[in-house]
Amino acid sequence: MDFSVSMPSLSALAMQARPMGDAAPWLEKLNPEQREAVETVNGAVLVLAGAGTGKTRVLTARIAYILAQGLARPHEILSVTFTNKAAKEMRHRIEQLIGMGVEGMPWLGTFHSIGTKLLRRHAEYVGLQSNFTILDSDDQLRLMKQLIAAENIDEKRFPPRLLASVIDGWKNRGLTPDKVPSQDAHLYGSGLGITLYKAYQQRLRDLNAVDFGDLLVHPISILQAHPQLLEDYRRRFKFILVDEYQDTNVAQYLWLRLFSGTGGNICCVGDDDQSIYGWRGAEVENILRFERDFPGAKVVRLERNYRSTAHILAAAQHLIGHNAGRLGKELRAEAGGEGEKLQLFSVWDSEEEARSIGEKIEDLQRNGSPLNTIAILVRASFQMREFEDRFVTLGLNYRVVGGPRFYERAEVRDALAYFRLMVQPQDDLAFERIINQPKRGLGDATVKQLHVLARAAGCSLFHIAQQLIETQELKPKQRASMREFVLNFVRWREHLPNMPHTELAQIILEESGYTDMWKQERTPEAQGRLENLKELVRSMEPYGSMQEFLEHVSLVMEVEVGAQQDAVTIMTLHGAKGLEFDSVFLPGWEENLFPHPRALDEKGKAGLEEERRLAYVGITRAKLRAFISFASNRRMHGSWNSTSPSRFIDELPHASVDINEGPFAGRMPRFDAPQAAYSSNFAPNRFQSATPQRFEESPVERYTPQHDRYSASKARQHAYVKTIEGQVLSRSDGPAKSASKATTHAVGARVFHIKFGYGRVTQADGDKLTVEFEKAGDKKVMAGFVEAVV
Repeated sequence: MDFSVSMPSLSALAMQARPMGDAAPWLEKLNPEQREAVETVNGAVLVLAGAGTGKTRVLTARIAYILAQGLARPHEILSVTFTNKAAKEMRHRIEQLIGMGVEGMPWLGTFHSIGTKLLRRHAEYVGLQSNFTILDSDDQLRLMKQLIAAENIDEKRFPPRLLASVIDGWKNRGLTPDKVPSQDAHLYGSGLGITLYKAYQQRLRDLNAVDFGDLLVHPISILQAHPQLLEDYRRRFKFILVDEYQDTNVAQYLWLRLFSGTGGNICCVGDDDQSIYGWRGAEVENILRFERDFPGAKVVRLERNYRSTAHILAAAQHLIGHNAGRLGKELRAEAGGEGEKLQLFSVWDSEEEARSIGEKIEDLQRNGSPLNTIAILVRASFQMREFEDRFVTLGLNYRVVGGPRFYERAEVRDALAYFRLMVQPQDDLAFERIINQPKRGLGDATVKQLHVLARAAGCSLFHIAQQLIETQELKPKQRASMREFVLNFVRWREHLPNMPHTELAQIILEESGYTDMWKQERTPEAQGRLENLKELVRSMEPYGSMQEFLEHVSLVMEVEVGAQQDAVTIMTLHGAKGLEFDSVFLPGWEENLFPHPRALDEKGKAGLEEERRLAYVGITRAKLRAFISFASNRRMHGSWNSTSPSRFIDELPHASVDINEGPFAGRMPRFDAPQAAYSSNFAPNRFQSATPQRFEESPVERYTPQHDRYSASKARQHAYVKTIEGQVLSRSDGPAKSASKATTHAVGARVFHIKFGYGRVTQADGDKLTVEFEKAGDKKVMAGFVEAVV
């Protein structure tokens, strides 16, 4: 008998012959598009799954279908997710669908867990042993500090965290040291970045260790260098499934392309409209070019939304339609009917915003909405503080998801420890927290010595430190650091009775070196910490003294909310992806906050589109109600600024938005016609803002609300509002625009700038233009960063 012709196995044929029909549990309750995505198993398939369209159901049903049909055995399926939680949920759902435990699926997991499995099997190909160690971030930093010291690089100018960020960026792009472009060398240490990357990788090999980036980069290198091994894996993996494909970075993309080849059975599920993680390496282009990567690929669009009402979907769809970089789909509401329109309201400042939202939440609660069904989604974490304070005053339970509550953040607790020790020198816990923060050469050994002496003398650590700076127990360098530390507190304490406590707080953070410590780090996380410190100082303004403020913080930190307790959720928009709530509040929709200026400066138009996708994600978290608010004044970067509404508000559809009259109705601009709310010039001058560059105090007329919760002293305190002038050279589409284009903008030409909006050229000097923008006033910009408007 001729066995040369490949035939299906008898077991596979028997499984295919099993009677299933429409009664198969993995096909039940699937709509036609979902079923098409499940049953299209040959070749490349892209499932464009809009928000709330049941993508997880499709993924798990597809795996169950493949197994039940005998198309592959469990170990022949590669299924990749982004989180361990998602992998666990997928495994659980598959078990429920096929009615048995999912055994023998070793290739269902996250990118990094599967990368680890591959690397342990083939570690010798990259100079490692199979029992290698995976370093955590602290170990990485310690190793990088050693390498930086060996090169005599000034750690203050080029912090180790910056080097870690640069190397992680290269690994996200799948670049080994020999593949990093020479022009990228300048990213760290005056051109030494690539040299340090090579030294870092060699040191990892010496230690038989890897970092998280290596878990993807090493398997890519191995598979590229050993074609026969790659071919073995391609034969092994009969089906490849990828969740959240829009969030893949370049390394993950290369990894998948290697396994799938050009003719593999690969199914990627994702939503190009929800690609919001570009700041950590995600490339939306991966999903946009799927059909080019896999010619003849089948694209299935899931457009039936089972989460939100029609008005919510219409608003989100209209907004995201302003993005050019998308494949396009139209969500349709399958549940909830037309529902309520989005509520848009304007407030005077961020404090009034917190009060208004608190009152609306109380109204929802009185009408039967549990607090667990309500969320506040902010663009920046510093926005959370005012809501936390307000909810404590109202007695509303809340929880902060995705990070600690404001007063529990490490940088805030450090600052509070400085303030506590200044007010109360006997506070040993505060002393221990900050004695070496920032680093002063006063480590654990010094603190232990202080404890021994303090216990023997029966006094506080600060008191014994005052004595030690006059004796010889400490080494000269330590004694000098201790003297500066102690005398700083003595001086600050002398100012406590007669200096405004907010001013004193700012002085303490600056003179202690704590603010400079975060400025020198130069990472996105450090910038967020600096914003939180500024917000902390601002939060002290309503209180009469430092002591009164610290008492308030103690009360706030006493509020504990259990996981099962009914509470409002406060979180960032980035953290909310994948979640849903009955009612969603979206505060702070203002220019220079949302879209975030850093996104525009660093990525230009691509950054703007990612910010718009973030707005889309925020709106589509709402099932029944969405509330959008913006303030006319907001304290940012330590200064009060007049603000203008976010451009995203202008991009919402009239028919799906109601203007909600706030507490200033009748005293602030009214929007009697929908067109007024969305016209580009609907805000008066006090809504307009400029980009922060140079700050000047200028007296402005400020309305003092007659509100029982708004004191006259508070209004007087802000009688001077920061206004902003200055020159800004801003990036738009980036440096790729040619210099020749710079000369095409004549005086009088109407132009558009990604950050400042529409304006008219008033002066042209080569590639430098002076433009009078409609909302931002006169600015000097590079001609390559503006576009002519016909």
